[in-house]
Amino acid sequence: MLGNPYDRDCPTRQLLDRIGDQWTVLIVGALRAGPLRFTQVGKRVEGISQKVLTQTLRSLVRDGILVRTAYPVIPPKVEYELTPLGRDLAEPLDMLDRWARHHMDQVTAARAAFDAENASASA
Repeated sequence: MLGNPYDRDCPTRQLLDRIGDQWTVLIVGALRAGPLRFTQVGKRVEGISQKVLTQTLRSLVRDGILVRTAYPVIPPKVEYELTPLGRDLAEPLDMLDRWARHHMDQVTAARAAFDAENASASA
């Protein structure tokens, strides 16, 4: 089902919102190396709260990007892993990561110039 994300009611907007979320990008990147337990994902994605991690993992499982595997052991063991769909998503996200790292100095310089120009204009 193809849609036009510029249309208000297009379902691809929801998917783009999920994919563009900072936590999704970081979680997919963290799981690129293989399955991780909940606490391991949280340690790799510094700054994410347990609540947001839980919500994001649940949404990614719902969307078919991750698979959640619960092992019948005591204490309980749950792992998250990228599905083939998730691995396919990881590729363009890796390109975005490389772009951001490559251009961060330019973005930082542009921000500084913008802030300096606005500071002098408001003085």
